[in-house]
Amino acid sequence: MICKKSRLVIFILGLFFLSIIAVSCRMPIKRPKKRKANLSQIKKIVVVGLRSALLPGREPDVIRTPISGTAMVSEPVSRDKAEELTNYLFHYLLEYKRYKYISPSQAKGVYSTIINSNKWIEEIDALQKVGKSFKADAVLCGYIYRWHERKGTDYAVSSPASVAFDLYLIRVNDKAILWKGMFDKTQRSLTENILDMDLFVKAGAKWLTADKLAKIGIDYLLKQWLKNTSKK
Repeated sequence: MICKKSRLVIFILGLFFLSIIAVSCRMPIKRPKKRKANLSQIKKIVVVGLRSALLPGREPDVIRTPISGTAMVSEPVSRDKAEELTNYLFHYLLEYKRYKYISPSQAKGVYSTIINSNKWIEEIDALQKVGKSFKADAVLCGYIYRWHERKGTDYAVSSPASVAFDLYLIRVNDKAILWKGMFDKTQRSLTENILDMDLFVKAGAKWLTADKLAKIGIDYLLKQWLKNTSKK
């Protein structure tokens, strides 16, 4: 039997530890400050471009993104859509003359050779090998997770366009992710979401096709990259 005095001691100790836990929960967690990536050493970039996270014939699934490992709901997307978006990405970059770019068509053959020679190679290692083969400083790649075409017209839809994809800029020498961006968007009317004002204006007050929505996403992500990286 525990005496009353012992119970009192246990009760007081319990209160003491609970107060410590409560105080620690209220204390702000110190997080590292986000810094702009210094791209001063980046001169040449291999534009691998975008690929389908799941190809047609596969069932929709939750997968780990090949680079960051983030869980992402993915649906089959055709290679043609990935190639079209990659071409748009590359031509956008050509107008930005800060770096020297290796085209996706050049990168594609090297990547295929690397994968075929070692089917078990990790994606990040394969991309590093692609970069090294061109003596590049970085690789730009990404993955498409969703591509829903709108059902309807410019002014009336039963189902709007919806796309999701990401982009990564990876340094070749150490496989560090210098920058990453995600675009995950389903177009909504302005009355449904006032926060979509910018997209509403860019769309010309129309319901976009998936292709046009994706291109707006590429524009957005690349502008974020150029804004959030510095070259000193």
